[in-house]
Amino acid sequence: MRIIGGKLKSRRLFSVKGFRVRPTTDKHRESIFNVIAPHIEDAMVLDLFAGTGAMGIEALSRGARFAVFVDVYPAALATIKKNIQTCCLESVTKVFKCNVAKNLNCLKPYSFDLVLMDPPYGSELLKPAFLNLQRCGCLKNGALIVAEHALNEPFSDNFPCFKRFDQRRYGKTLVSFFNFVLMEPG
Repeated sequence: MRIIGGKLKSRRLFSVKGFRVRPTTDKHRESIFNVIAPHIEDAMVLDLFAGTGAMGIEALSRGARFAVFVDVYPAALATIKKNIQTCCLESVTKVFKCNVAKNLNCLKPYSFDLVLMDPPYGSELLKPAFLNLQRCGCLKNGALIVAEHALNEPFSDNFPCFKRFDQRRYGKTLVSFFNFVLMEPG
């Protein structure tokens, strides 16, 4: 696994041993970043269900200002920290251990332009992730959310603040693109 573009291009990243973490392939990551390229420069990025941290590190490599990484699995958190250190990104990153299904209160001091999320397939964590993102108030109006999920894991569009504007299929994977739109009071 390596960084695809930007100032860290070709930098190798560490993986989490075992099968619990399924990193986004280089090919899929490149396709996703081709779609979101105009939204990366100077962005505050949240890498949710970060795994190895590859998505957030890729965003930093391509010009994002700061990235926050969230995962709950200790081996993933250790790998994220190792990858951040290897890429000399300690000054522009923060790592949190947080159970996304319960809450995202750790993110309240932040305001994100871009959210990259890739929950474990079949975990049914997309819905609570979107709900807790909305509840914690950590998204800027117009924020871009990129959600990677399995084909057989449909995500309903029943969150009025999240407007899906695109969806791409990569083999057995769907990537859905949303904008966060603050609802105007009645």
